[in-house]
Amino acid sequence: MDMAGQWAGGAGVFWLVLGLAGLTAGLISYVRCRRQMGRLEEMMANFLAEGKDWRKEKKPDAGISKIRERRESKLAHQLGLILDRAAFQKEQAAGERDQVAGLLSDLSHQLKTPLANIVMYTELLEEENLSREQERSFLEETARQARKMQWLIKAMLKASRLEHGIIRVKPGYGGIRETIGKAVTSVYAQAARRNISIKVQEFTDCRLYHDPVWTAEALGNILENGIKYAPEGSALTVRLNPMEIYTGIEIEDQGTGIPKEEYNEIFKRFYRGKGSSGKEGNGLGLYLAQLVLNKEKGYVTVKAADTGGSCFTVYLLNEVTGSSD
Repeated sequence: MDMAGQWAGGAGVFWLVLGLAGLTAGLISYVRCRRQMGRLEEMMANFLAEGKDWRKEKKPDAGISKIRERRESKLAHQLGLILDRAAFQKEQAAGERDQVAGLLSDLSHQLKTPLANIVMYTELLEEENLSREQERSFLEETARQARKMQWLIKAMLKASRLEHGIIRVKPGYGGIRETIGKAVTSVYAQAARRNISIKVQEFTDCRLYHDPVWTAEALGNILENGIKYAPEGSALTVRLNPMEIYTGIEIEDQGTGIPKEEYNEIFKRFYRGKGSSGKEGNGLGLYLAQLVLNKEKGYVTVKAADTGGSCFTVYLLNEVTGSSD
C-alpha cells in the first residue's frame, strides 16, 4: 500500500474515532440533560402538589374574599347606624322644637293676663291724689299678680323637666303617713283663710311605692284644688283604702262637683273646668299631680262624692313581701 493510501486510511480511522467520541459525548450529555429535566419535572410536580394542598387547606383567595366581604358588610352596617342615628336626632330635634314652641305659646297665653294686670295697677299707682288705702290695695294686687306669674313659670319649668327626665322622681317603698302629713301642712294656711277644715281619718301606716317629696307635692296639688272650689266653712276628708295591689288615698271635698265628661279633661295641662270661672288657677296642679304619679307607677282618678263634691283617689303600689327600697 502506498503512502497516500496509508494516509487516507489513517484519516478515516481518525474521523471515525472522533465521530464516535462526539457521539458518546452527545449521548452522555443527553442522558445528563434527561436526568436534570426529570429532576426538574419532579420538583415542579412536588411544588404544584404542595401548592394544591396549601390552596385546598388555606384557601387564600376565598379567605381574602371573605375578609373583604366582612369589612364591607361592617362598614355598610356602621353607615346604616350613622344614618339611622342622624334621622332619629333630626326627628328628636324637630319634636323638641315643637315642644319648645308649644311651651312658649302656652306661657305667653297664661302670662298675658297677670302681666296686663301688673301694667294696669302700676299705671294706677302713678296717678296723683290716691289714698294710702288705695295705694296699699294696688300694691298688694300687683304683688299677687307677680307671684302668680312666678308660680306659673316655676310650675311650667317643673312640668317640662319632669316630662323630659331632667328632674327625676326617685320612688321607693316607704311609710305614707309622713308624706300625707307634709301634704296637709303645705295647704293648711290656705285652708284656714277660707275656714275649711282638713280631716285625716285614722289609719294604720303602710309602706307604699312613692317618692315622699314629689308625692307630697302631688297630694298637696289635689288638696289645693279641693280648697279652691269648696265653699267656705266646708271640710276636706283624707282617708286610706288598702287593696290587694294598690292602696288608694282618697281626698273628698264638699264642692260643686265635676261633670262626668270632664273627668279625663281636668288632668290635661292648662285645662280649666266649666265651673272654674272667677276662681284662681291655671290648670297645672292636677296635671303635675298625674305626671308625678305616673313616674311612680301609680295613677289618680276622680268620681262624684256622696257629699255632692268630688272624690280624688291616688293609687300607689303596696310593698310586696321581700321587696326592698
